[in-house]
Amino acid sequence: MIALVVFIVLVALVFDFLNGFHDSANSIATVVSTRVLTPRKAVAWAAFFNFVAAFLFGLRVADTLGKGLVELSAINQYVILSGLFGAIVWDFLTWYFGLPTSSSHALMGGYAGAAIAKAGFAAILFSGWIGTVAFIVIAPVMGLVIAFILMTSVTWIFHKRSSTKVNKAFRRLQLLSAAFLSLGHGTNDAQKTMGVITGLLVTAGFLKSFAVPFWVIIMCNFTIGLGTLFGGWRIVKTMGQKITKLRPVDGFCAETAGGITLLVATFAGIPVSTTHTINGGIMGVGATRRVSAVRWGVAGNIVIAWILTIPLSALVGAGAYKLISIFVK
Repeated sequence: MIALVVFIVLVALVFDFLNGFHDSANSIATVVSTRVLTPRKAVAWAAFFNFVAAFLFGLRVADTLGKGLVELSAINQYVILSGLFGAIVWDFLTWYFGLPTSSSHALMGGYAGAAIAKAGFAAILFSGWIGTVAFIVIAPVMGLVIAFILMTSVTWIFHKRSSTKVNKAFRRLQLLSAAFLSLGHGTNDAQKTMGVITGLLVTAGFLKSFAVPFWVIIMCNFTIGLGTLFGGWRIVKTMGQKITKLRPVDGFCAETAGGITLLVATFAGIPVSTTHTINGGIMGVGATRRVSAVRWGVAGNIVIAWILTIPLSALVGAGAYKLISIFVK
């Protein structure tokens, strides 16, 4: 039993690392594409604030993912292992094809698919999915609207100043907005793995009630920061160049909008996608110039990948559980 739990914890940390690796482009694409930081410095900056986030915010997202989506009494350790496998496979596929999809939704899909394969739809706590599913739409729209408002406001405030002076000022400010976005990324995304590991400890009998241990918090934030440090360079090009061209002032507004959206969702206990959020922010700043400034065809392909993430990762998670069950029996 102990060996199995240790193995699953290690698999969860592999997912956490891949989450940081896969989503690092979301944290750094804007600051890299505006040339405020080099890619190497950008990932180090983002990784640091991913880790610092462990000490600043509550654990409502961990509670939601760990005990609010699936009935813990209806599952076992193999369900959790299968859910992680489904998420990891989807992350690898989307990383390979350069699609900035959601590691968070891949984890939720894989987890739900494995739980359904084990205990049917009775294992799913549908009330916990309402906010999460709603924020698939709300998060990018919220990021877009906030970024649009910020960009419009900045343009109005600084309209009498030369663009050169404005961008010079915002090159410094973008360091703060990039850090802010990475804090949001670290707190929301790392908590998802915390929830899975804590749920595992409860189902295995190592914890009597669902309460995230301190060592799990530190380990998850450190691991996601390490994944960010190694980076997911295939996705940077899509995020920073293919959606719309960015200047430092654009990057500041997009990152600030993304950070606000992530922290609002975190305090509400809703696991959301950093990918969805920053994409919305980038589209929002692009739309302030003109609608055609956003390459909506690329954005449309990304949206399709978003829609497919939960059901396809759920199928992989369910298939993994069926396969594991054969060997366990």
